[in-house]
Amino acid sequence: MPLSFRLPGARLVRSRLLVFCLAGLGAVLAILPFVGRFLYVEDPLQRSDAVLVLAGTLAERPLEAYDLYRTGYAPVIVLSRGALDGGQLALARRAIPFPDPADLARDLLVRLGVPATAIVALPRLHESTADEARSIRDLVRVRGWRRVIVVTSKLHTRRARMTIARQLNDLHVQVIARASRYDISDPVHYWRQRSDIRFALFELEKFVAYCIGGMS
Repeated sequence: MPLSFRLPGARLVRSRLLVFCLAGLGAVLAILPFVGRFLYVEDPLQRSDAVLVLAGTLAERPLEAYDLYRTGYAPVIVLSRGALDGGQLALARRAIPFPDPADLARDLLVRLGVPATAIVALPRLHESTADEARSIRDLVRVRGWRRVIVVTSKLHTRRARMTIARQLNDLHVQVIARASRYDISDPVHYWRQRSDIRFALFELEKFVAYCIGGMS
């Protein structure tokens, strides 16, 4: 007859593990409704040296930058360039011209009445917000700016402000977070839209990574 071995207290260990998992799940479910509110921050607007438009949308962020420029909050608009997707890379290999979103944004701003001399496009492509922050730091240092407005989407504002402020901290530059008014997402009820759920949960994951130094 084969011998049967059982670790002492195995049932107790399993019970405690189940309780721990259920408690963790309960904590996550309790936090989830507030994720959108946490990720969305805005600072009081002040006259600044420049409006920085982070890459990621075709029109909603540039339009917000235009409104800020038009109402006198900053004399310069800075456009960031995002990384190319697979299709853009394939077209580049075939030597087929395809407009970059930053170039489209520049054309849009000019058509709206912003002088081309008041628009600065960051020269290189960026893989992440941290990558954008490094390019912004270089530009801010050269220009001697002391206050900038960072325009992005609502659920990206907290991480964007933290990341750029971290890069500009030793330069003593004030960073003002501003969400585009043309962003139709609802941070308070983000769970009502599938796209907002994906955006919010992905942002929360990246925010934690940035906080612990997993991304730089």
